[in-house]
Parts: sequence; C-alpha cells; structure tokens
Amino acid sequence: MMRNTQDNYGWASRSLHWLVALAATGLFGLGLYMVELTYYDANYQTFPHWHKSIGIIVAMIMITRLMWRLFTITPDPVAGGKPWEHKVASLVHFILYALPFALIISGYLISTADGRSISVFDLFEVPALFPSVKGMEDIAGLIHEIVAWSLASFVVLHALAALKHHFIDKDRTLLRMIKGAN
Repeated sequence: MMRNTQDNYGWASRSLHWLVALAATGLFGLGLYMVELTYYDANYQTFPHWHKSIGIIVAMIMITRLMWRLFTITPDPVAGGKPWEHKVASLVHFILYALPFALIISGYLISTADGRSISVFDLFEVPALFPSVKGMEDIAGLIHEIVAWSLASFVVLHALAALKHHFIDKDRTLLRMIKGAN
C-alpha cells in the first residue's frame, strides 16, 4: 500500500520518514566530526562537500515529504491515548518538520556566505541567491549548531515516545511506521 489510510502509513510515508531519519543522523555525526578537522586533515575538503551535498538532497526529500503530508491523509492516532499526548505529539511532529528546514536554510547561508554556489556531488550547482553580508557565515553557523542539537534532542524524544508506545502502552504506533498494515 503506497498511500496512507486512516489506520496506517503507506510505504511512501514510511520510506520518506526513515530516509530522512537515516540521513539526518548521518549528517549530525558527520557535522560533529567535521568541525574538529584541521586545514591539513585529508578530509578537510571532502567531508564538508559531502555534508553540503547530502544536506541539499535531504532538502529535496523534506520538500517532497512535506508535499506528501499535505496532500495525503494522516492516520488517526492509535486509540487509547490521552488528549494531552495527542497534542504533544502534534507539536513534536510540527517541530520535527520545522527544525530540518531551519537547518537547511542556515546551512545554505553558511555555504553561500562567500557568494559561491553549492556543488552537489559535482552533479549540479545550487546558486547563492543572497548577497554576502558581513558576519553572515558566523551567525548562520551558530544558528545551525543550535538547531542541529535541538533537532537531535527532539529526535531522541520522538524515539523514546515511540518506544513507550510499543513497550509500555503495547499499541501499534511504532509498528505503523515500521511495517504499516498487518
């Protein structure tokens, strides 16, 4: 089943979810490693190039994911949850969409602060659209770091909530995102 139903996530939603989760986790780890590189490190040029390229691809996937979410139904919450849990879950899901876009924008501003475009695996270029502003790279870099740690924190919260649903509540919330319909 490709599309979502009232009860389950289709394979398109599940695939986009796990693709972004995997890429975001990898980008976070790569970003942590990258900031420790020195000019003379063999990966000083390579890893930032990969980070930017994967980040642009994640941006395209996130746009696809947002469009998919806007134009397909979202399964109803699993029965038995408390109203406050549904409200918190909705807020966290909104944040899990907003923070990646904030990361993408701040990363774009860091990468194009000098007026150069971003090469995506040497396949195509994403142009610098804004004029260079003094200090833009530093400000965008600080925002990028804060948002990255914030996103990581919300991802952990999201994962813990899914595990709570599975092991404590013993409901289908996690299974719906892993395998969809029974």
